[in-house]
Amino acid sequence: MTTARDIMHRGVQWIPAHETLDRAAQLMHELGVGALPISDRNERLCGILTDRDIVVGCVAMGHDPSKVTAGDMAKGTPRWIDADADVGDVLHEMQEHQIRRLPVIDNKRLVGMISESDLARHLTEDQIATWAESVYARSTTR
Repeated sequence: MTTARDIMHRGVQWIPAHETLDRAAQLMHELGVGALPISDRNERLCGILTDRDIVVGCVAMGHDPSKVTAGDMAKGTPRWIDADADVGDVLHEMQEHQIRRLPVIDNKRLVGMISESDLARHLTEDQIATWAESVYARSTTR
């Protein structure tokens, strides 16, 4: 059985909820990533911040990224998967919620992140096609 742990990218780093978006952007640049999980003061997942969130949700709205925090951008219930979950469960979670990045948790601690590139390296073409169709499909209610 292939698990989330088998396909995840290790070495993922938190951005604390109190950190500003300009610091988040700097960290994304340093790490070469487009998303960071947001942690509360107890190092628990409270959201995910993407580079698009910073641009569209802050800069394009005329806000100062040095004054807006990562926690300000955290909305809704963050999705995650247990490190020992089957890859089928990973795909289901990502498809069900139309998400492209999924934090991996083990014993209540962040241990990795699964992104599109991780899926592309570990799944069959058919699995990738089904996933992409589900995640990128436009809702009929829009």
